[in-house]
Amino acid sequence: MKKLVAEFIGTFWLVLGGCGSAVLACNYPGAGIGFVGVSLAFGLTVISIAYALGHISGAHLNPAVSIGAWIAGRMETKDLLPYIVAQVLGGIAGAGILYVIATGNGQPIGGFATNGYGDFSPGKFDLVSAAVTEVVLTFIFLLVILGATDSRAPKGFAGLAIGLSLTLIHLISIPVTNTSVNPARSTSQALFVGGEALSQLWLFWLAPIAGAILAGVAYKSIFAEKQAN
Repeated sequence: MKKLVAEFIGTFWLVLGGCGSAVLACNYPGAGIGFVGVSLAFGLTVISIAYALGHISGAHLNPAVSIGAWIAGRMETKDLLPYIVAQVLGGIAGAGILYVIATGNGQPIGGFATNGYGDFSPGKFDLVSAAVTEVVLTFIFLLVILGATDSRAPKGFAGLAIGLSLTLIHLISIPVTNTSVNPARSTSQALFVGGEALSQLWLFWLAPIAGAILAGVAYKSIFAEKQAN
């Protein structure tokens, strides 16, 4: 239960901090933080939770991360579904708090930091561009996570490596999909926007999970320390 509460709180913070920066501060008149600021906000949420709660649950905060870790042999099967449920519920809770804050000035929520392709992509990128972006960047993200948390990696730096990797991923992909690489984050925002955001949500489950599976297989077969016979 401690692990699930940690995943709930961590994903709550990821959505509130990352999506909150996009919804409330990205385009604020005269003082907006822009794409760079939003990218840093997502990275900082991961860094802060990694060091605060990573020793409890591993700070996955993302169904794709849990699936990749499971494929790589880093997670027990019995924990996988409960982790995913806790992450999705934490993301929805974070989006709910953000909705209350964002509508406090009487303005509509607009895009609410949802992910999308075509007309719902910030740069109007098509489905193929969006799918390739999400698969490849999630693949790299999982390789960073699995490598930084390997027992052979330098101790104490995993949170920084993972958080800064997520920052870079956002710098690359915000114009393409508004950056998912995380089905829980995508679901939480789409539920409040509805309509086309929900109809495109399938991609932001399928593509990150595909990238995570590929990374889990690759890390386990190529980079993992071989067990002695």
